[in-house]
Amino acid sequence: MERPDDRLASSLRFPTELVAWVATPWALSGYSWVLAVLSVVVLIGLPTVFTTPGDKPHGVVAVPGVVTILLVLLQIVAAVVSAWWAWPVWAAVPVSLLAAATLVTEQPRWRWLLSGARTA
Repeated sequence: MERPDDRLASSLRFPTELVAWVATPWALSGYSWVLAVLSVVVLIGLPTVFTTPGDKPHGVVAVPGVVTILLVLLQIVAAVVSAWWAWPVWAAVPVSLLAAATLVTEQPRWRWLLSGARTA
């Protein structure tokens, strides 16, 4: 299976990740600064270290496509939950819409990742 064009998915996935990176420590900072810092390490560090061959040019540890999908889902869930937890409704609603659009546009990439995700 050929890698799908995921430019649209990527253009939605990145801002969703940014929201997760900002909103999650924001939401957790009122409870524990350690959890806030740990959330950033997890949300940024795990996808940097664990990558599916063919999906990104560089990665430290090769993992199957399902792991990459789960890491993206972690980012999306973190963005939505944290936005609703820490921010007013007028900010959380657009985050939820962005996350929903990300889920929809990620589907071709996720099918490719589940198929074995290798490039020629």
